[in-house]
Amino acid sequence: MSNPSRDALYFSQSDAEHITPYLPPQSTTSTSTSPPKPHVTLTFATSLDSSLSLSPGVQTALSGPPSKAMTHYLRSHHDAILVGCGTAIADDPSLNCRIAGVGGYGGAGLEGQPRPVIVDPKGRWDVDDASKVVKLAREGRGKGVWVVSKKGSINVEKRGVVESVGGKVFELEGAEEKMGWKEILDVLAKEGIRSVMIEGGGAVINDLLSTENMELVESVIVTIAPVWLGKGGVQVCHDARVEDGQRVPVSRLKDVKWVPLGEDVVLCGRLRDG
Repeated sequence: MSNPSRDALYFSQSDAEHITPYLPPQSTTSTSTSPPKPHVTLTFATSLDSSLSLSPGVQTALSGPPSKAMTHYLRSHHDAILVGCGTAIADDPSLNCRIAGVGGYGGAGLEGQPRPVIVDPKGRWDVDDASKVVKLAREGRGKGVWVVSKKGSINVEKRGVVESVGGKVFELEGAEEKMGWKEILDVLAKEGIRSVMIEGGGAVINDLLSTENMELVESVIVTIAPVWLGKGGVQVCHDARVEDGQRVPVSRLKDVKWVPLGEDVVLCGRLRDG
């Protein structure tokens, strides 16, 4: 096994001060009798032409080293990190935090590690012992993965792999092919998750930025890389909003801050007040 400290990342305190106002509250306790909705931070890296990757299913590195370290810093401040099954299939992501000092990277236990969550309605993700998120959990450098799916979509073999590293499978009822985000967030809240960082992929991001779901998102943190990927890529471009027969802007970020990090620029903002 590689030396965890060698893989650790560092994010400067001076840069962190710009990001901190957009992070979820530090307290994860609640006096409410019913679980509150988790604080949702939507974050992703995009090209200058709003593309997430060169084409569907193709892993495309956009973030430079400083903004990559920022992403792991964000992970250390959230209870969970969530991606859709498309990202899990295309990227085989680690979904852990490598900031120096968290559990597995110089810290005790799994302190500071987010809970990885895969939304997989149809059971498409072929999780096995070779999946990075499973290997890291076995090595004590990440938590066991949770999978949120439709009832009956995850077979016995996949469930066994997930549960072997302390993960869980959550099966949601309902005849609809698509799972609602309120329902997904309710599942996480009932399991004690008070903040979730949603990283993609394209379908997930565009769905959350729709007028139907936008109210669920508190913070948006976008890394903009100085590159054009061209036509045919996976873009952040959700459905238009029409009022009285006229197209109008879907929404606008509030409390905006632009933070230069290396060759990238990070855009921070909020989708709603408070």
